[in-house]
Amino acid sequence: MRHFLDLSLASSDDLRAILELAAAMKAARDGAPRGTPDAAQPLAGRMVALIFEKPSTRTRVSFDVGVRQMGGETLVLSGGEMQLGHGETIADTARVLSRYVDLIMIRTFEETTLTELAENSSVPVINGLTNEYHPCQILADIYTYIEQRGSIQGKTVAWIGDSNNVCNTWLQAAEVLDFNMHVSTPPGYEVDPARAGLRGTAHYRQFADPLEAVRGADLVTTDVWTSMGFEAENDERRKAFADWCVDAQMMALAAPDALFMHCLPAHRGEEVAAEVIDGPQSVVWDEAENRLHVQKAVMALLMQDR
Repeated sequence: MRHFLDLSLASSDDLRAILELAAAMKAARDGAPRGTPDAAQPLAGRMVALIFEKPSTRTRVSFDVGVRQMGGETLVLSGGEMQLGHGETIADTARVLSRYVDLIMIRTFEETTLTELAENSSVPVINGLTNEYHPCQILADIYTYIEQRGSIQGKTVAWIGDSNNVCNTWLQAAEVLDFNMHVSTPPGYEVDPARAGLRGTAHYRQFADPLEAVRGADLVTTDVWTSMGFEAENDERRKAFADWCVDAQMMALAAPDALFMHCLPAHRGEEVAAEVIDGPQSVVWDEAENRLHVQKAVMALLMQDR
């Protein structure tokens, strides 16, 4: 891999290599204090730029900690500090940063910002999130499922709620890693196959009724009803999504050993009931931790030949 931008651009071998390395890196740190360096130091002497046009908790902390554990240093930049694409073109910014740092992670709004940055960068670029995709999150989710239940191949994942960037990336992952997606959204919020970057519909079914979407599912997952950048639609979305709250009744229709995931932050009482996210089927805290291990594996593999 030259860059890590969205899952449709990766092969199944690429993704399995990331997942396997993440498991090995997590096992190697078993019981170690958070500030302890890894025994292997694949980023020793390396500088990583972390660019945030969108605010973040998990992405910022997990990338920063991961780089430090692997021996590197971070330079954290906000969109306001850089005026990305305003005071200087994105292409020129990419060329300049490539002379200063060894790796770039960007969390931004527009997919075009990410792609233009990658096209003009001579160092690897990682997608920390765009309006369209969130590949680091979904690989962490898949890693968490494998850790808890084994192979995800042939399993069924039920997505309940907004067809946002997280949903799009789940759909991409299903095509690459051969599992099934059941998606249920309110009318008017259905998946746009072109926006999701889908190649076909063999791994995906749309359901009008969320209860039917979760029936027999191995994993049930959701996200906030209003993503960053869509706050003006918040009141309208609360009304439209009222029947798409993942509650105990919904989870009871999934497989008996089904897991519940949420990429966080969560709004209890909206997209998920407290009894579900805080209940025995929820693995959201493992999921959040595994962002660290998966992202470390992505960075290590991108840098291994440099």
